[in-house]
Amino acid sequence: MIKVLHFADLHLGVESYGRIDPSTGLSSRLLDFRQALKEVVDFALENDVDLVLFCGDAYKNRNPSQTQQREFAKEIRRLAENGVPIFLLVGNHDLPSAIGRATSVEIFDTLAIRNVFVGDKPELHRIETKHGRLQVVSLPWFRRDMALGEETRNLPLERLNEKLEEFISFELDRLIRLADPDLPTILAGHLSLSTAKLGSERGLMVGKEPMLRQSSLARPEFDYVALGHIHHPQVLSLNPPIVYSGSLQPIDFNDEGEEKGFYLVELERGRVEYRFHPVKIRRFLTISVDANGDYPTEVILQAIQREEVKDAIVRLRIKTSTTQESLIREGEIRQALKGAQAVLIQKEFERASQPRVKVERPEELTPLEWLSLYLKSKKMPPDKTKVLLEYGERLIRETGESLTQ
Repeated sequence: MIKVLHFADLHLGVESYGRIDPSTGLSSRLLDFRQALKEVVDFALENDVDLVLFCGDAYKNRNPSQTQQREFAKEIRRLAENGVPIFLLVGNHDLPSAIGRATSVEIFDTLAIRNVFVGDKPELHRIETKHGRLQVVSLPWFRRDMALGEETRNLPLERLNEKLEEFISFELDRLIRLADPDLPTILAGHLSLSTAKLGSERGLMVGKEPMLRQSSLARPEFDYVALGHIHHPQVLSLNPPIVYSGSLQPIDFNDEGEEKGFYLVELERGRVEYRFHPVKIRRFLTISVDANGDYPTEVILQAIQREEVKDAIVRLRIKTSTTQESLIREGEIRQALKGAQAVLIQKEFERASQPRVKVERPEELTPLEWLSLYLKSKKMPPDKTKVLLEYGERLIRETGESLTQ
């Protein structure tokens, strides 16, 4: 059996909810993502993995900083120098902004680093491992203009999906004809399937994107279909297994409460086993509090005490009203959350409902009577009501006199 470690969507460079680490000068979130990648590489080296398969989106964007590139390259080098092949598939966040520019992972191919393979086009790769040869069919993220031509730019999304599925079907037919039917074969893709449950990738998407049918990838020639792009880890099919490994770290609160990690796949031709392995993550935690009582600060503090906030990224949602807001002592609340990695306080204001006054025959009411009913609905004190009615009566009288002159 050949062991393959499948992971994706590292997004090194996401720094939301981070702070500067005093010992390194780097964002604490960059360190979170770097540590997750290190954990993946450590596992591969300690568990005799034959191939590490990365299914796209190494960085947050297509122009990673030198520091981000350095941290990614360190771990790739550790694998390569220890004789573990690694396959890097190009994702949408790895693509350049214009044709002719390099992808963010192309440098590994340019330098021809031993044991490092880059999948930047639909292609069949035969890779030698310690326990035998296998095949990887690569389906990187497709740019519309490159895959389908400029004439498809203005097509409706439904028709674009059809065109892309036709293109992928043609490419898969072509590559399968080139494949050795006796070798274990993996399809590695970075794409969206319509059956997948979405996660935090929604916040990183730009506009609408093609959504493919699951059946377009479900071919008997593949022993395992390894996917990237969707951040929620999930198994969509069993025969063959169609698997999103998900992101290595939570990106935002859409990932709250979700495990992150990678899949260890053991396969030979016609037989496959796979298992999810979680990595250590930075916790996202939402605390929701109804603070409409007489002692809102105390209620909020009690809710915080019931949770483990240390080192978490905390979102505190406070349900309150404009009249109660002044009673909330935010300084004490932030002090109670000082152990958190980051704190986001959101106040949700309730609109005070106004009592309705039932009026019979409203067309017969005078302007002064309407003013009286309005003041009553606002629960105005009697002394203020009297003064306002007097002013109202004077204003109505003066306005009427001016109109008759």
